[in-house]
Amino acid sequence: QVQLVESGGGLVQAGGSLRLSCAASGRTFSIAAMGWFRQAPGKGREFVAIIATSGGITRYTDSVKGRFTISRDNAMNTVYLQMNSLKPEDTAVYFCAAGQYYSTTYASYAYWGQGTQVTVSS
Repeated sequence: QVQLVESGGGLVQAGGSLRLSCAASGRTFSIAAMGWFRQAPGKGREFVAIIATSGGITRYTDSVKGRFTISRDNAMNTVYLQMNSLKPEDTAVYFCAAGQYYSTTYASYAYWGQGTQVTVSS
């Protein structure tokens, strides 16, 4: 089993920045990729960004490219999501995910954090 604990959400004005953290514990050697997904009220869970734990290959959804950066600290088993130039449409609950496959599909991830709220005011 793998446990994920997120932190760093909050309320910010449009144009501001936030950094989310996700600390993994347990059988972390089994993880091939970690990612961030988000879910806005009344909408489905949406892929945001992923990073391979080996090699650090990253991928982003088009709407956050150039604004968000995903990074990792393998020694600390932690993944970060730096979010800059935030927009009201970025408002959502952000979930950290970990799994054995490098995938943008949420169904591919076996482990999930509890979620952290990000609210961007206009």
